Amino acid sequence: MSVTVEPTSVEPSHEHSAPANTGEEQSTQSLRPHAEDAFAAELAALAAQDDRPRPARWKLSPWAVATYLLGGTLPDGTVITPKYVGPRRIVEVAVTTLATDRALLLLGVPGTAKTWVSEHLAAAVSGDSTLLVQGTAGTPEEAIRYGWNYARLLAHGPSRDALVPSPVMRAMAQGMTARVEELTRIPADVQDTLITILSEKTLPIPELGQEVQAVRGFNLIATANDRDRGVNDLSSALRRRFNTVVLPLPETPDAEVDIVSRRVDQIGRSLDLPSVPDGVDEIRRVVTVFRELRDGVTTDGRTKLKSPSGTLSTAEAISVVTNGLALAAHFGDGVLRAGDVAAGILGAVVRDPAADRVIWQEYLETVVRERDGWKDFYRACREVSA
Repeated sequence: MSVTVEPTSVEPSHEHSAPANTGEEQSTQSLRPHAEDAFAAELAALAAQDDRPRPARWKLSPWAVATYLLGGTLPDGTVITPKYVGPRRIVEVAVTTLATDRALLLLGVPGTAKTWVSEHLAAAVSGDSTLLVQGTAGTPEEAIRYGWNYARLLAHGPSRDALVPSPVMRAMAQGMTARVEELTRIPADVQDTLITILSEKTLPIPELGQEVQAVRGFNLIATANDRDRGVNDLSSALRRRFNTVVLPLPETPDAEVDIVSRRVDQIGRSLDLPSVPDGVDEIRRVVTVFRELRDGVTTDGRTKLKSPSGTLSTAEAISVVTNGLALAAHFGDGVLRAGDVAAGILGAVVRDPAADRVIWQEYLETVVRERDGWKDFYRACREVSA
């Protein structure tokens, strides 16, 4: 016996916005608006000019979804800003996967924008990125399937009114996109709750002798990072239900500088921080340091380096630069300088105080000290490392 989840019980909560607020008003009030709110104008422009076929219940066609993520200029001159800077084929494969009956697994090292891409895909496809399950070691089965309102359960026994649908159940009932973050952090037995959902497209409710069947348009995006292999590996049965797309680190220094600059500028505007162009030289230095230590070799290929224990990802570079901009704004002259990013770099590199500090000191003395135009950076790093 199948059951339809009532709209009133599954409507996603948007408590972050008042009913009368427009998307623009909400963007100025929220510290970190959801993608569908922050880029509402771009999504609306794409929808208005999108004359390509759309899968069932999709807000945009696959072409428009890819354009939303990768950026471009529409026929009417509307500029769509890039949300992801990387190979176009990766985005195309991810979007195409969501148009099939296979779920999507975004895999990569920490800091490769898996969560960012997941959110924007859901926003473009379903117009709602909030149907989210955050994976942790303590994530219970109820977070993926359903829970109970125990007051009603004790008073009246198992019933539809007592059932509390999960984000995944809501997405199934409404034909929308659900998201599961950090899938490999979820215990293996809880992970396998997804097998029936993804293979049979149904969610049994044995307590009621009923089930929720997924309607057309439903799909699921999961993320996992390479460093979690061996924590809670996916079973072969579950892995077969996903099409895996690996998000790589930026290929070139220029690409990574562009990514960091764009994200820091977006974050900075919400925090009233100085504009990024004034600090682009320091951003390039941060990216250079991270890439060299991450790759174990200097940019010119002449000097081999030891790599520290941290990932030194693009996301960490964004964090370092954002913190540096805050220092420049509140305790400096508003211009990002070497002294503003030095402490952040030290904290990102030296995760293991014993081994990583030696690696950092060697890098400072053998590379940074001898590099032309980096004397101020060297002095700032030596000062915070003392």
